[in-house]
This record gives sequence, C-alpha cells and structure tokens, in this order.
Amino acid sequence: MTEAQAILAHVEAGVLTLTFNRLHKKNAITTAMYTSLADALTEAAADSAVRAVVIQGHEQIFTAGNDLADFRNNPPSTDADKPVPVFRFLEALRTFPKPVVAAVCGPAVGIGTTLLLHCDLVYAGDNAAFSLPFVNLGLCPEAGASLLLPALVGYPRAAEKLLLGEAFYAEEAVDMGLVNRILPPHELAGYAQAQALKLAAKPPESLRITKALMKQSHAAVLPVLMKEEFRHFGELLRGPAAKEALSAVMEKRRPDFSKL
Repeated sequence: MTEAQAILAHVEAGVLTLTFNRLHKKNAITTAMYTSLADALTEAAADSAVRAVVIQGHEQIFTAGNDLADFRNNPPSTDADKPVPVFRFLEALRTFPKPVVAAVCGPAVGIGTTLLLHCDLVYAGDNAAFSLPFVNLGLCPEAGASLLLPALVGYPRAAEKLLLGEAFYAEEAVDMGLVNRILPPHELAGYAQAQALKLAAKPPESLRITKALMKQSHAAVLPVLMKEEFRHFGELLRGPAAKEALSAVMEKRRPDFSKL
C-alpha cells in the first residue's frame, strides 16, 4: 500500500467518505495522510456535489493518533501561521461548512478523539475506546480541545480526561455528550452512511446556516486558541518530557519524568 492509499476518499450520492486505511500501523496518521485529509476537505467544501462527509476507520480501530515515528522525524513547526499538514487538516475541519459525521470503532487516540469535537454527529461502536494522552506524552491538547471539551462536558470531567489521559469508553462518551449513539461495530458504517444520506437530501443552505449558528459562540476565540495550542504543542514536542515519553514508547518501557 502506498501513502496515497492510506486515506481512501469516495463520493457517492452526495456523501464524501474519508477512511483511515493504514491498518497495519493501527491507522496512525502521518504527515502525508494529514495532507490528503486537508486536500479532500478543502475540495469538498467548494464542491456543490458533496453535501455531507463521513470520517471512519476500521471496525477494530479508528486511529491510534499521530504516527509517533513520523512525528519524531518531522516535528511540526511551532508557527501555526505556516501551513503544516496537521494544522491545515484541523483548520479545514474546523471551518468545514457542511455536515460531518464520524463513525468510530475501536481505539480513537489523541487527535482521533479531538477531531470528533469538530464533527456534527458522532456514532460509536460498542468497542470504541477514546483517549487524550497528551500530558502523558509531555504534550498539551490540540484541535481546540482545551476549549471545546470543557464546554461540551464541563470542566471537572474535561480535566479528568485531559490531565490523567486515561481511556474512556462508548457508554461514558454518550453520557458526556461526545457521542450520539452506540451500535454494534458491524452496523456502524452503514448507519453513519444512512445518516449522512439523510443530511445530503436536505437543503444545503439551511444546513450550512444552522451549523454556522450553532458554532457561533466559539467562532471568534477558537481559531486564536488553536494557534496557541499548536505553538505550545510544538514547543513541548521539542522539550525533555516529550523526548523521554516518545523514547519510552519506542523502547516499550515506562517513562521516567522524576528528573524533570
């Protein structure tokens, strides 16, 4: 499989389906994959034939988050004004004017969970496992999660997820308001497609305006915050805690932050 095939893009009946397709690496996202995702969303935003988007992975895994080896070798710039692929993707998703449906089975790690905060409908398999392990990797949240998660679930619950970085599962995600509904994994993709087809059949301008109005409360502050998160993330990625955490992952040992 080539890098170009790591993200599958398919349009049918007005629905663009973007599929993480790097199963041998647990759908970990590389720089090239971020570029593919950003390009696909940018093109879809301007294409009147695309009326809704579905983002999905495999029945056993959504995504393991950033490919750590790729991230280590190609750390993103600390300057969010530079169009690095990961920030291009997040901006394309944040500003996408049409409905976005996510179908999540298995682990959704890091950005695999934070990207859901920008989706309009999120459906999960009963095997879904969400995690935000940024602090455990010596990093900080991205994708506006430091604003959007507390706004969605309340500060105490967001603090538990972001500060401890422990996994949580489908039933809790529904209770938190992150997920709309739980289904068996083998039914999830079909259900998400059916929901997207319903959206694709509705008047597009009404959908666009309704989505924009619902997101208006964060419209001014969110892009500024995302740039700030991204700057801190890039700086932390080059710092001693992240270096120790990433080395520990690669060496399959527990990280030691006691000397920091």
